[in-house]
Amino acid sequence: MLLGLTGRNGSGKSAIIDWFAERSYGTSSCSDSIRQWLRNNDREVTRENLIEGGRNLRAAGGPGVLAEMLLAMIGEEENHAIDSIRTPAEVEALRVRDDFLLIEIRAGEAIRWDRLSSRGRAGDSTTFEEFKAADQAELEAHDESGQALLATAKLADIVIHNDGTLEELHAQLEALMASFDD
Repeated sequence: MLLGLTGRNGSGKSAIIDWFAERSYGTSSCSDSIRQWLRNNDREVTRENLIEGGRNLRAAGGPGVLAEMLLAMIGEEENHAIDSIRTPAEVEALRVRDDFLLIEIRAGEAIRWDRLSSRGRAGDSTTFEEFKAADQAELEAHDESGQALLATAKLADIVIHNDGTLEELHAQLEALMASFDD
């Protein structure tokens, strides 16, 4: 099964990826190709550079290029989860696999800010105002190579609400995986 995750910053995508990794799923991120591109071009890996690099790669290779690059890396690996799917074209590219499902992770703004400000990841917003501006900038694409989280979320096969504890999130994931066995 190939699972893709989409959701706003701080919604819990990384926690879900970690959960799948602990269950022997391969994991990757659409951002991995951008990180490699930034390193190859001697650029610092920051949130701003990731966004700009993603736009540049999409402009050069088409809006689904990041997912296409990952599919080539993954091959026919049976159980894999991909983090940070941010455009409908990436979803379309991944749907070439019959076993692909897109999962949207939702969490309220205050919870996401709390998580983000406490995790201290490089490139994260340092003020609530920066967080809100960055959040807004990712919602709708202004061109074919921009991020479009709202349109991507509309393509989700499954929605997970992650406003609770990590234990509650894990319980939801256990139930989801059990439903696949039915």
